[in-house]
Amino acid sequence: MRLRIINPNTTTAMTDKIGEAARRVAAPGTSIQATQPASGPVSIESHFDEAISAVGVLEEVLAGERQETDAYIIACFGDPGLLAARELTRAPVIGIAEAAFHLASLVSTRFSVVTTLGRTGIIAEHLLEQYGFHRHCRRVRAAEIPVLDLEENGASALDRIIDECRRARDEDGIGAIVLGCGGMADLTETISREAGLPVIEGVTAAVKLAEALVGLGLGTSKYGDLAFPRPKPFIGRFEGFSHLTPER
Repeated sequence: MRLRIINPNTTTAMTDKIGEAARRVAAPGTSIQATQPASGPVSIESHFDEAISAVGVLEEVLAGERQETDAYIIACFGDPGLLAARELTRAPVIGIAEAAFHLASLVSTRFSVVTTLGRTGIIAEHLLEQYGFHRHCRRVRAAEIPVLDLEENGASALDRIIDECRRARDEDGIGAIVLGCGGMADLTETISREAGLPVIEGVTAAVKLAEALVGLGLGTSKYGDLAFPRPKPFIGRFEGFSHLTPER
């Protein structure tokens, strides 16, 4: 089984960390390829960043189709370009926020999300509404750290995340915590031990869901709105998408 994990930002250290976290939980026989776009933002902390990064995500899916990839994971908690990516392939495509919400709801009736910045917390709230998990989530909390602090000031960032997770445990009436950033992929065990309750991180959650879908022979439906895009001309910088046809 070949899983392509796409880090939508362009920070190689984060891509490597995401790949390592995925390989730790992958089943024997699952091959993990962690990739990132050739261009785009170094971190994703706004709607603008998400919009720019979504094009890179789609290019990575098209590249994966040429390699007969079995499933894709979009490793940013905003799930940028998720539905558009599903249009390009019959393979499953999973966003890490979507995956984490699903698994958190299976181990607890209520959870809170701990993310990086308050403004990205609002994006997480939008996704909770969109995916139908808003009644399961008590609160979206922000440690108020820039995403790249997870790479450049790891110990300090971890301390702030743990403190926020403990507050969530003590104040929110929850049974589990969802970590709201792909850059937290390597922190699950440490935070769970310090907070004393289940902690769900989206990259590893998405790997296990992808393996399950592929094992069940379930792929993205090509009926309705997730059918392949209608081929048409594109101009300018997007000319390469002209007359797009599926690879398989």
